[in-house]
Amino acid sequence: MPKSKSKNQKSKKQAVKETPTLSLKEQLAQKRKAAQARKEFISLVTSATFGSVFFGILLFFVGGIKAALPGVLGIFVISLSYKYPRQALYAFIIYVPIGGTITYYLGNSPILQLAKDAFYVPALIGLWQTCRKQGLPIIIPQGIKIPLYIVFACSLLTLLFINGGQQFNPPRLGLLEKATQEIPLGMGILGLKVFLGYVPLIGCAYYLIRDKRDFLFLSRLQISLILICCVLGFIQYFLLLTGVCKGTRGLEGNALFVTSLEARCYFGGALLYSPEEGVIRLPGTFVAPWQWAWFLISSTFFTFATGFTDPSPMWRLIGLGSLVTVFVNAVISGQRIALALVPICFGILLLLTGQLGNLKRFIPIGIGLALVVGIAMVTNPEVVQQRTESFTGRWEASPPQDFIVQQFEENWKNVDGPLGSGLGRATNSARVMGKTKLVETYYPKVLFEVGIFGVLAFLGLVTSLTIIGFKTYRSIKNRNFRSYGAALWVFILFISYNTYYYPLDVDPVAVYYWFFAGVLFKLPELEKQDKEEADPQQKNKKKRLKTI
Repeated sequence: MPKSKSKNQKSKKQAVKETPTLSLKEQLAQKRKAAQARKEFISLVTSATFGSVFFGILLFFVGGIKAALPGVLGIFVISLSYKYPRQALYAFIIYVPIGGTITYYLGNSPILQLAKDAFYVPALIGLWQTCRKQGLPIIIPQGIKIPLYIVFACSLLTLLFINGGQQFNPPRLGLLEKATQEIPLGMGILGLKVFLGYVPLIGCAYYLIRDKRDFLFLSRLQISLILICCVLGFIQYFLLLTGVCKGTRGLEGNALFVTSLEARCYFGGALLYSPEEGVIRLPGTFVAPWQWAWFLISSTFFTFATGFTDPSPMWRLIGLGSLVTVFVNAVISGQRIALALVPICFGILLLLTGQLGNLKRFIPIGIGLALVVGIAMVTNPEVVQQRTESFTGRWEASPPQDFIVQQFEENWKNVDGPLGSGLGRATNSARVMGKTKLVETYYPKVLFEVGIFGVLAFLGLVTSLTIIGFKTYRSIKNRNFRSYGAALWVFILFISYNTYYYPLDVDPVAVYYWFFAGVLFKLPELEKQDKEEADPQQKNKKKRLKTI
């Protein structure tokens, strides 16, 4: 024992000796740099405050407080986001799951629906400028470059010839038809933003992560957000259950079966809660219930990844606890698709990531998860029975495969031509620009908007992304990085070819799909950095990772 202690003391002394000490000149330079950074920050905040207040006053006289408040916040956030893109991207990820709640607390202004882009767009511009100066590619990985250009070219053709034709050569109206105020080009630009606007998030995430510390911070931040949102979702259900929030109880006729914003319960947006009729649709922290359902589905992948791969036992436990809350919310939310897909995704992850064979870690986790879910089912048999009957009844009434086929057939017949019917024509958020069509499945929606060429081009893009993602995670040797990468790849695979509803069009999947693809492509460099730090000879030759 004394020998081992002396060895430890020697190694600590050596580590202290190896730690470089800064000279007085270097210390003074660091202090000057910090003082300059503080000065720039104070100056920017002051300018942004005066500018946003000035424009806020102008907006107040034009549109009242509902236009002024989002305008003030937007200008202030955009100014800071451009200057500090790293912090803006973290704020963007934080805002995505709570944006629905913030939107309705600040007055439900249409501008607030795009508030998260006040973080994203300036940060992207700042990143692009940095990459251009340093000669770094903004499109990551390079293998998706050509497929992305093809999709973009098809979209531009649709925008120019279809949306442009509708703008400058509107259809003739019949004698009894009323003219509608439409802006087809504006609709097309908004539709293009929804279609491909978040693809650059791959590069944003790639350059955001500088080292293993950044990676762990991001993964743990995501788990913390999931846990907070799921706890709020459970509180929402409890408030409705105990009668603190009325929901849609006591209403008459069709109002008992339709989500209502007036029934909102503290968090999120419109909900449906008529337990006497056996129908519940909770929005959690999101604007709409089905967005909450897809948040729960996507969260299964992230909680699984952290729960099985985080190097810290405490964070593995938090990750698995978050996974349990995802399962519970999938049951109580009333969302049939979440109830079906959350356990299915969990099973697929176990098989495709190899964690099923890791018995030492899986058996305690599997027993614990089964125990918690089992207790919840035993203590709430009526809830489980209602959700099961609702799911089976919906499946029998309208099987998903038949519904998808019917959507393909209908839109194939009604699309205007090989270039589609116009970008934004089936995008819900573009309805402020003109008449839109409701298409409830993703690839039929893409077919309707950009035609058969656009569909094939987009399939080529996501297929390239999926294949490169598979090769990337398979190239990783570190067990934790490899398992985390495998979970992200399964998520990319699942979303790439999912056509039931349209999660790639709206939050949160429209963000998570592209952003966490960038995280996956960064993992091999993090593994390389880990090896170089472990090898003293390679440490001196280490190249600086690409960052922003």
